[in-house]
Amino acid sequence: MGMVIGFLILLVLIVLGVPIIYSFGATVIWFVFLLGYKATFIFSTMFSSLDSVVLLAIPLFIMVGGIMEKGNIGTALVNFVENFTGRIRGSLCIVASVSCAVFGSICGSGAATLSCIGSILAPKMRERKYPMGVCAAVLCCAAPIGMLIPPSSIQILFAWSGNLSVLACFLSTVVPGIMLTALISLVGLFMSKKHKEIVITEALPPREWMVKTRKSTIEAIPALIMPVIILGGIYGGLMTASEAAGVAVVYAILASIFIYRQIKLLELKGIFLDTATSTGTIMVMLAVIMVLSRILVQENLPNQLLNLLLSISNNRYVLLLMINIFLVVIGMLMDDVSGTLLCTPILIPLGIKLGVSPYQMAAILGVNLGMGNITPPTAPFLYLGSKICGVSTKLMLKPCLMIIFFAYIPTLIVTTYIPKVSLWLPNLIMGIS
Repeated sequence: MGMVIGFLILLVLIVLGVPIIYSFGATVIWFVFLLGYKATFIFSTMFSSLDSVVLLAIPLFIMVGGIMEKGNIGTALVNFVENFTGRIRGSLCIVASVSCAVFGSICGSGAATLSCIGSILAPKMRERKYPMGVCAAVLCCAAPIGMLIPPSSIQILFAWSGNLSVLACFLSTVVPGIMLTALISLVGLFMSKKHKEIVITEALPPREWMVKTRKSTIEAIPALIMPVIILGGIYGGLMTASEAAGVAVVYAILASIFIYRQIKLLELKGIFLDTATSTGTIMVMLAVIMVLSRILVQENLPNQLLNLLLSISNNRYVLLLMINIFLVVIGMLMDDVSGTLLCTPILIPLGIKLGVSPYQMAAILGVNLGMGNITPPTAPFLYLGSKICGVSTKLMLKPCLMIIFFAYIPTLIVTTYIPKVSLWLPNLIMGIS
């Protein structure tokens, strides 16, 4: 009964709008007094959970996102992709999806991706008479793809809290991420097709097109090289995720200042301060949530939850469906960091007992939390997209639901019920299944 009350406290506080960190803090205090845990347990758990080199990657990727957002890197990527798709009606939906995937793969932040790519594409879409409800919906639904295309900070946290290989977690989400990018692009094209007022790019003579393509490619090369350096270094065994994040910071600073020339050296101070503020908030949240997770594991919650699920059904597919529903609800209520840290210690033991690889569970978690971030009524990305694009959430609601039903849910079904989709690359490159 005490466990149920603890979760009710957490749920009620979140619904009332209390900041996540205070909601978790109040829940931890309840469990500590209820179950009699000592202060030494709390502080030792906080210290041991944060004493990890892997966590250095988080503030560094936050810094990369800030630098890229203020630099001209997002614009270069958008122009490069648009050059190959501009003649298609609704092509900016493809540009939005692919740009969000590439940008998100570099900075690892859905919010930074939406802020940067959205601020670049929204004026272009409005100028070309796109239905802005559709445009904003595509942008906000494509932004979470960064959780799936490595190097994703969410997968770093999943690997860290589950004591798993970071590289294998990265690899497990690549195919679902590419599939989701393609489906969002197709749904966006379908929704734009009936709007004949959309202005498409005029066909250029071959010589002029070649000149334009060469120019946009040259401008985009520094941006496109970044994920090659980061992922090539990690997958080639030359760098850890933390070292690759450090290299990404240095490269982003040099590219933004000396190549794209959109950031001055003195402006880096503001980016560093924003990074420090975000990092401090995240680290305190990590410490508090890891105490709660450790308590839940010690109180045998995974087994209790498994027994509860088995009392409802013995069918493995039904059990996986219930786990997916649980994860979507978590994604609707919490940010991706909190949801990952809370669910990982519970999901990995559950998955193992159901015969699901932890690395497949990493992909399932990523797709679910991304979908939760755009699923009403909470849907933080929905409201952020509305603000960036200057459009009412009512106009975004129907297109968002279309993308959820025809892009996110198919990706989730395939990822959940066809293990090879997420395990093919980890098995091919690392021999992990």
